[in-house]
Amino acid sequence: MLTISQVSERTGLTPYTLRYYEKIGVLKSPSRKEGGARSYSESEVSYIQCLTNLKKIGLSLEEITEFTRDGCVMEKIELGEDPTKYTQTLDKRTEILSKYLMDLEAKQQELDHMITLTKEKLAGYFELSKERNEIPMK
Repeated sequence: MLTISQVSERTGLTPYTLRYYEKIGVLKSPSRKEGGARSYSESEVSYIQCLTNLKKIGLSLEEITEFTRDGCVMEKIELGEDPTKYTQTLDKRTEILSKYLMDLEAKQQELDHMITLTKEKLAGYFELSKERNEIPMK
């Protein structure tokens, strides 16, 4: 079992953020030690890392809450649960991720264009510098 500080170190989220996510329902309350200190399992840390990845791709906390409402559905299905039980959840997750994939692809195209422009500018500057260095000094 891990303390909130250890989970913070492993996930990159501050203890404040972990407590906030718990308060708004993004995270379920972890078990508590005597004295009330939070105690996290490895599976809870994996789940928090999943949340962090969803946040990194741009999902809002509201979307993350919706996305994770039924827990780790893929794991449940792998453990033998009926996939049709999760049709609505899978459809919603597919919709959310498809939207963000389109956004990421658009950003990637924009970055590719910016990289091309930057390379062209650099090539021009290198060429000008080369020409300037080749001019004989009088």
